[in-house]
Amino acid sequence: MAKAKETVSRTLMVALVLSIAFSVVVSTAAVMLRPAQVKNQNLDIRSNILAAAGMLEEGATADEIEQTFSRFDVRLVDLDSGEYVDPETVGVEDPMKYDMYKAASDPSMSTDIPASEDKAGIKRRPNVAKIYTLSENGELVRVVLPIHGYGLWSTLYGFVSLEGDANTIEGLGFYDHAETPGLGGEVDNPRWKSQWVGKEVYGDELEEPQIRLVKGGVSSGASDKEHKVDALSGATLTSRGVEQLVNYWLGDRGFAPYLKKLREGEV
Repeated sequence: MAKAKETVSRTLMVALVLSIAFSVVVSTAAVMLRPAQVKNQNLDIRSNILAAAGMLEEGATADEIEQTFSRFDVRLVDLDSGEYVDPETVGVEDPMKYDMYKAASDPSMSTDIPASEDKAGIKRRPNVAKIYTLSENGELVRVVLPIHGYGLWSTLYGFVSLEGDANTIEGLGFYDHAETPGLGGEVDNPRWKSQWVGKEVYGDELEEPQIRLVKGGVSSGASDKEHKVDALSGATLTSRGVEQLVNYWLGDRGFAPYLKKLREGEV
């Protein structure tokens, strides 16, 4: 009996030692790999910003992506006033380190959205957003804005790029979503994304966003076709979600105050 007990004790001891050893190995690996993971995440975000702006070259290396992205100015914007804010007001020195999605979950850094106004289905909106501007010879040529909102199965996260007039769409893309492949997942289709290029967000009065996704497609003779894009075939709810999230973020509760000041040269 004593021998049997000793065998069980040794087995348990060996299992405990191995568990501790593997835990140490896994923890060490996670710590060592963390910088590489952060670097890859940052590179992915930069790639998606450049893709929305039509500036991502096929097969571009990491260094080339970083070099192209370095032409952008990264700024923080107060969504209520449309004014730029100092990064230190949100607790960071580098605006790139500000996480607007984390801020949206902090009641002291975000605003609750009434259900009647929550077109994007996001419930809370950060008070400060991160944007990317590109100027050449002292003139604004691009502004890239983060957008997100609910589709059918998931929240879609992406970017929309506007030309220097802060009205004409230069590109749109989503980098994270879980919509149905072949249906709502067609938001990733380059052919569908190309339809957004040249569309105008606002009407003649430059007030409310006018983007519409049209079921069955936009005919050549459609009125206001400068604001219309083909809806995704067989994905009515995803299409509606995209329409609503784009209009929300380019509306009064989103970037409209900032874009208005941009057009008028006040920021």
